[in-house]
Amino acid sequence: MTTPKVVDKDFAKRFIESFNTELCHDSLSTFMDSASIYEDQEAMIHLLRTSCSLESLIVGEKEILAQLRKAYEHCKEAGLTGDGLRMVMNCVVKTAKEVYTHTNISKNPISVVSLAYRKLRDLNLCASDARILIVGAGETNRNISKYLQKHKFTNFAVFNRTISKARQLAADLKGEAFDLEALKTYNKGFDVIITCTSAVEPIITTEIYQSLLNGETGRKTIVDLAIPNDTAPEVLEQFPVNFIEVHSLNEVAKRNLQERYQELVHAETIIEQNIAEFCTQLKQRRVELAMRQVPEKIKEIRNTAINSVFADEVQGLDEQSREILEKVINYMEKKYISVPMIMAKDILINEN
Repeated sequence: MTTPKVVDKDFAKRFIESFNTELCHDSLSTFMDSASIYEDQEAMIHLLRTSCSLESLIVGEKEILAQLRKAYEHCKEAGLTGDGLRMVMNCVVKTAKEVYTHTNISKNPISVVSLAYRKLRDLNLCASDARILIVGAGETNRNISKYLQKHKFTNFAVFNRTISKARQLAADLKGEAFDLEALKTYNKGFDVIITCTSAVEPIITTEIYQSLLNGETGRKTIVDLAIPNDTAPEVLEQFPVNFIEVHSLNEVAKRNLQERYQELVHAETIIEQNIAEFCTQLKQRRVELAMRQVPEKIKEIRNTAINSVFADEVQGLDEQSREILEKVINYMEKKYISVPMIMAKDILINEN
């Protein structure tokens, strides 16, 4: 926020209370004890570090910037933002774009789902009609399904212990829904199995896998994102399988995360540069706002001079002379408006 008031714990407490959150006294006190308050340049630095995901648990995730922009738009629609926050948000967006463009902070994926999809993509399963069996309808499988759907895969069968959840995911994917027991009798074949359930024993046993093959002998792909794995070890021993599992993906994720952390220095340099630019822009804007009445004042002086102080002399001039006088006054008026603005900005730049 921008405010002339002193922003301390008491101010923050009144601010939170104004939302009528109905927090009890003890909860509000605990909340305020945990709150951090930043002011002036520190506030701007914190905002930029947050929007560029340097403060996030997962460095390089872009979601926080989207959330911040959405929050700003809501506040703007409600009439809660002004010129200052407009400038702040311009700086936030510019800085974040530079960080994501000129560093590798978000280059390598670190979520298991995105890594799993990349591994799957590397296997050249390009056909949009590839037969994909999804075992489990939890959040992980829903997320990887979004990747597949986005890349035009269309042939899905969803299996889940709770049939209603299977139907919900299948409806989103325009596929078929089955309960988990149907794995034993499913006979339409498959190219890929994606499985992630909370089962403590393997779901994809050799018997079920053999049945699912329905006589096919080619190499298939299993993406097993469950812990422990849903795939029995014997399946990998007895059949030709491309096996993508969560443990190996986690190792890749750790390496990628370390690479992201190494990019923090470059990101912080970009933030420092943008902070310096913003401080100059803010001072220039303050000069503009402080001097925005200059044009009106000069016009008042001009009108007073022509219509009052020198009215008789002006009236005594012939038409050509009056036109020349008008041109001279207009020229001087424009110069008098621009000169102090330029001089003030030059002073600020030289000070910086």
